[in-house]
Amino acid sequence: MKKALFTLNLNPDVYKEITDMTYPLLKEYCRKIGAEFVEINTRKFPEWKSPTYEKLQVYQLAQDMGNDWNIFFDADAVVHPDMPDLTSLLSKDTVLHNGADFALLRWRYDRFFQRDGRHIGSPTWFCMASDWCIELFKPLDDLTPEQAYESIFPTVEELKLGYEPWRLIEDYVISRNIAKYGLKFKSFAEVIKEKPSITGNYLWHVYAMPIEEKVVKMQQTLKGWGLL
Repeated sequence: MKKALFTLNLNPDVYKEITDMTYPLLKEYCRKIGAEFVEINTRKFPEWKSPTYEKLQVYQLAQDMGNDWNIFFDADAVVHPDMPDLTSLLSKDTVLHNGADFALLRWRYDRFFQRDGRHIGSPTWFCMASDWCIELFKPLDDLTPEQAYESIFPTVEELKLGYEPWRLIEDYVISRNIAKYGLKFKSFAEVIKEKPSITGNYLWHVYAMPIEEKVVKMQQTLKGWGLL
């Protein structure tokens, strides 16, 4: 069983204080589950405004590597050492996120969302898919960047924080892929509910926060976990 854990870091100097805390935990999780750690650190899709669109490099990288399982964590995600191996708890016909937003609040629906009807909005800081469901990470090939941006509607709070539509592009694309390809979906919360023996707080992530404030919150989290 070949597994890989991917992350995205295009500005290592800017995020060093963060990755000094998160990378050791991500790499320890890789060691625990027998996965290769892969940092995406170059741009392949410069035509897209958002650097975070580069998460979708996983689609081709995973196939080139011949992976059975592919996990993506944002570089600022904090993973507890006791985090279970989710590849042993999830069927290969199902994709996983930490949770899901109500898609109708965020995207203008096309025929794929309308046909699917599950209203799954993807928070893409944590995604997981097997080789059976690698289309989760497939880059857009049927819309231009401008067409995609026109279908994205940040919430009022996101707009206050300066989130223009293009900054949510990877969430839109992955949400649309779930609908377009009819991918079976579970959240981490659902997995925990199915397995009552899984208890505890295993993940921490906040996306809309200045780096300086985020570093403090991460340190507090690690101290709360007894890791600092």
